Amino acid sequence: LLTLSGLLLVFMRDLVADGPMKMLQPVLFGGFLLSLLFAYQWKAAPWAKMLVFASAIVFVLPFMGRSNTSYFDLMIQMMIFAALALGLNIVVGLAGLLDLGYIAFFAVGAYLWGIFGSPQFGEITGNPAFAGGINPAYFWLFIPLAIAAAAGVGVLIGLPVLKLKGDYLAIVTLGLGEVIRIFANNLEVTNGPQGIDAIESAPVPWLNSLAHTLGFAEDQYRLFFLYILVLAVIALTIVVNQRLDRSKIGRAWIAIREDEVAAQAMGVPLLKTKLLAFATGASFAGAMGVIFAAKQAFIDPKSFDYFQSIGVMSMVILGGMGNIPGVILGAIVVTMLNLMVLPTLSEVLQSSFPNINQNLDPSKYQRLIFGLVLVFMMLYRPEGLLPSERRKHEMHSGDGPAVDSLTTENQ
Repeated sequence: LLTLSGLLLVFMRDLVADGPMKMLQPVLFGGFLLSLLFAYQWKAAPWAKMLVFASAIVFVLPFMGRSNTSYFDLMIQMMIFAALALGLNIVVGLAGLLDLGYIAFFAVGAYLWGIFGSPQFGEITGNPAFAGGINPAYFWLFIPLAIAAAAGVGVLIGLPVLKLKGDYLAIVTLGLGEVIRIFANNLEVTNGPQGIDAIESAPVPWLNSLAHTLGFAEDQYRLFFLYILVLAVIALTIVVNQRLDRSKIGRAWIAIREDEVAAQAMGVPLLKTKLLAFATGASFAGAMGVIFAAKQAFIDPKSFDYFQSIGVMSMVILGGMGNIPGVILGAIVVTMLNLMVLPTLSEVLQSSFPNINQNLDPSKYQRLIFGLVLVFMMLYRPEGLLPSERRKHEMHSGDGPAVDSLTTENQ
């Protein structure tokens, strides 16, 4: 299924490009991604699973991206939001802190590189030497700088609000997130609502040579570089999340989520542990903000509004709160629904029925459709699409016989 879906997307590109057949694109691409989920749940040796994933990542996806860059772009977006969801999963899924302003940390990283890596820096300084921004090679330096800056902002936001709980914490974090967006919308250094354009990414000559050898066009080099970079970052993010989940601090986060009073009685420092959760989750968002700015080459305050925070939160809830593979699955499903399925459905309807009322455009009801999906999820599968054993036990502890021992989650 993995190979067949990918190859069909490549060789049937012209056939499914227009008309009703275009709906085959999200179907085939969804089949390709679904096959990766089957591979993850496949009861086989680890090396066999790694072989399947490596073939998809190294061969099938680049082959698809070379044939149609929209798949490259979509996969990069999926992985960016997956990293964001993994960062929020630390705050919400592990520590149990409801943060509705998480996208603010994403904005910190994006604007940090957006200002310095674009002509905006030359306008701020008035120095002709920086008319095009600083040297793009400093892109690598700004990733750790964005991590530190976002973590610092996470601590500053967390200090005054972490004494609050539940809905009160959610409302305050929502307000603080909006404060960051309003700053970006009004400050001259961020160019206000007009945003920042012509943002550069790092020059990597050897990677461009590799892309040329593999048959990529020159206008695809940037996406190929970002694809490789995001793959490396998402792999590192998964490893860090796994290590944190099994560490002493990870167990402290889970203890706070389950019962703050009991955790404090057992010697867990609440403020320090919560601040660490905020800072750690924010650092992932800061790093991905730099990559997002380099990919889009343009950012403005609308990219970091309240609905983006809700979208990332939905990915965590939909996929399976507290479970790394589930969170990644949630990010893929939500991103594909927003960026591929609904836009393709709109194009098909408009091409098939030119006189259709514009109010029936499915893309205009994106939030309504996604809201209905969440409602049905909460009613019929509240633990998420791919929950952890602990979460499944919590949600269905009163449904009948006890769920199997949770020791399988730690194996």
